[in-house]
Amino acid sequence: METQSARGTRETHCNALQHSATHCNTLQHTATHCNTLQHTATHCNTLQHTATHCNILQRTATTLQRTVTHCNTLQHTAAHCNTLQHTATNCHHTATYCNTLQLTAVCCSTLQHTATHCNTLQHIATHRTHCNTPQHTQRGQCNTHSYDGRTVLQYSKVCSVAMFSSVRDCVAVF
Repeated sequence: METQSARGTRETHCNALQHSATHCNTLQHTATHCNTLQHTATHCNTLQHTATHCNILQRTATTLQRTVTHCNTLQHTAAHCNTLQHTATNCHHTATYCNTLQLTAVCCSTLQHTATHCNTLQHIATHRTHCNTPQHTQRGQCNTHSYDGRTVLQYSKVCSVAMFSSVRDCVAVF
């Protein structure tokens, strides 16, 4: 039979083994818990990295959106510039046309003045021819002539086509 001392030693040894087994179970449980915590930490690091990446992507998206808005503004400005350039070209053509019309008006005015002058000279020439006929000279009908309320003496002899540009110039001499 077993002595009490042997039994005490065996119980102590069994208690020690049981305590060791409990301690091993606790350590194993702790190791499992540590593995879970380590896995969770790795997952958290991955999520943190993903969040950082998402923030970068969000900033990039915002920058791209601003760039697109800026490009749209530039495109609108370019279209507006093209319209203004087209308008300027039309204005240039219109101004050239207006200058041509203005020059034509000046030429027409000059031609009208020349035609009036020619009519005046033709009238003077006709009057001289008429006054130089013997029947009018003898009667004294051509020695005086009234123009604008002024009496012009010997109109047909003084006023000639070569000397005066108009009847008014001839009248001014007297």
